Amino acid sequence: MKPEMMKRVLLISLTSLLALAGCHSFKKENVEPPTPLAKDFKPTVQVSKLWSTSIGKGSGSSGARLRPTVVDGVLYADSTDGKLAAIDATSGKTLWSKSTRTQGWFGWGDKKRQDAMYAGGPAVDGDLLVVGTLDGHVYGVNAKDGGPRWNAELASEVLAAPTISGDLVLVRTQDGRVFGLDRADGKRRWVYDQGNVPLLSLRGNGDLLAANGVVFLGSDDGKLIALREDNGAKLWEQKLASGVGRTDIERLDDADGSILIDGSTLFAGAYHGNLLAVDGPSGRPLWGHAFSTFDSLALGSNALYGVNDQSQIWAFDKSTGADIWKSDALKYRWVTGPAVQGDYVVVGDLDGYVHWLQTGDGALAARMRLSKKAIRAQPLVVGDTVYVEDVKGHIGAYRLSAH
Repeated sequence: MKPEMMKRVLLISLTSLLALAGCHSFKKENVEPPTPLAKDFKPTVQVSKLWSTSIGKGSGSSGARLRPTVVDGVLYADSTDGKLAAIDATSGKTLWSKSTRTQGWFGWGDKKRQDAMYAGGPAVDGDLLVVGTLDGHVYGVNAKDGGPRWNAELASEVLAAPTISGDLVLVRTQDGRVFGLDRADGKRRWVYDQGNVPLLSLRGNGDLLAANGVVFLGSDDGKLIALREDNGAKLWEQKLASGVGRTDIERLDDADGSILIDGSTLFAGAYHGNLLAVDGPSGRPLWGHAFSTFDSLALGSNALYGVNDQSQIWAFDKSTGADIWKSDALKYRWVTGPAVQGDYVVVGDLDGYVHWLQTGDGALAARMRLSKKAIRAQPLVVGDTVYVEDVKGHIGAYRLSAH
C-alpha cells in the first residue's frame, strides 16, 4: 500500500474511532452512549421544513464533511459519486444537475472516472464553480449550467472547500500544502508547503479564509498560519495546541475547523488545544481558553459558539473568552459544528436530528429529523433559512417562527 493511501486509511479509521469513543478507550464496552433525547420535549419555537432533496450518495464513507453553498438564491451541492447540482434555494427545485463520472466530460474517455469523487466544495463566485476531489483534482465549472472550464491536478486529496478570492482560487490539500491557482484557467501561481505533516492527524481540513490580502488556515500540527495571498509567503504563525502527551493519540493537535474573522480579530480552535482570539495583522493572541474541538466555530453578535470533543455545546464571550453557558443535552451525540440562526444555535447529530438551542442560555428550543443518517457538516445559515446535509446527500431547508 502506498504511504499516502496508508495514511488516508489510518486517518479515516482514527476519526471514526474518535467519534465513536469520545476520545476515551476504544474498547466497545467503554464507548460512551449518546445522551437520549427527551421524549416529552416541548419546543419553544416553531420549525417549518421548506423542502428537502438529495444529491448523489453524499460524502458516503469518505470522511469528508460535504456542505452545500448558497449564492444569489441558488444552492450548489456535490457528492463523492460525481454529482454536481444547482438547486433553487427557496423552492428546492433542481435548476441543473450533472453526473460527471461519465465518458466525455472534459474530453476524457474513462467511463468510470475516479477523479470525479468530489469532496472539497463546492465554492461559487459569480459564474465560476470550483470543486476538489479525493484524487487531488480541482475543477472549474460554469455555475450557470455545470459545463466544464478547466481542471488542475494537485499533490493530494482535497477535503476542504476551495476559496475564490479576486483572480485566485485557493486550495488546500491533505498533505499540508496550499495552492494559489489562476481563476481563469486553473494554472498554478504559487504553493505553500507546510513541511512535515504529522503521520497521525484527524481526517479533514478547515476551509481557508481570505481577507485583506491574507490567507489564514489551521494546520495539522495545531497552528494558526497567515500567508500572503499574492505569493503564498508565510507572514506569521501562532500555536493553538502544545502537541504534548504520553501517547500518539494524546499528542494529536489538529486545527480542522474554519477560521472566523470579526473586524480584525481572528477566532480559531484545535483538538487537544485552545480556543484563541488573535489580532489578525500581527498574530498576537488577545485571549485564550482551554477547549478541545475538531469542528468549526460560529459567531453571534456578542458570543462565540463551539462544540468540544465530548459533543458539549459552549458559548463564550467573544471579547474576553469567558464562559457564558455550556449544554450537556447532546453530549456524545457527536453533533456538528454550530451555526447561528437568529436567536438560536443550530446543530445536526449522529442520528439525523437537527437541534436548535437558545443563544441566551443554551436551552433546547426545537428538534426536527432530516433523515436517519449522520449529519457531520456544519449547517449553513443564509438569511432566515438554515440548510442541513447528511452523509448520504439528503439536504433539508428549515425556517423558524416564534409561537
